[in-house]
Amino acid sequence: MDDLKIQGNMQPGLYEGDKKTCPNSRGFGDVIKQAIKRVNDMQIRADQSVEQLLKGETGIHETMIAGQKADISLRVLLQIRNKVMDAYREVMRMPF
Repeated sequence: MDDLKIQGNMQPGLYEGDKKTCPNSRGFGDVIKQAIKRVNDMQIRADQSVEQLLKGETGIHETMIAGQKADISLRVLLQIRNKVMDAYREVMRMPF
């Protein structure tokens, strides 16, 4: 009989887990907002680097590197957005 009680508590979906949260933990939205801010900052730095190149204050190498960093970070952010949207659509298709 005791075996049945133990198995009954192990049914999937019944365990709610520990409700404690870490005081320093951030939500998913906060992480995304911070990532968007970082990508925006890289875009601004790339624009500033182009302006500095036109003024002769910096070289072409630094400008190209800043531009490529901004481009890659934007592409990564777009791919993350696409994956999140795919996951959302998949969850919405699940039967309840």
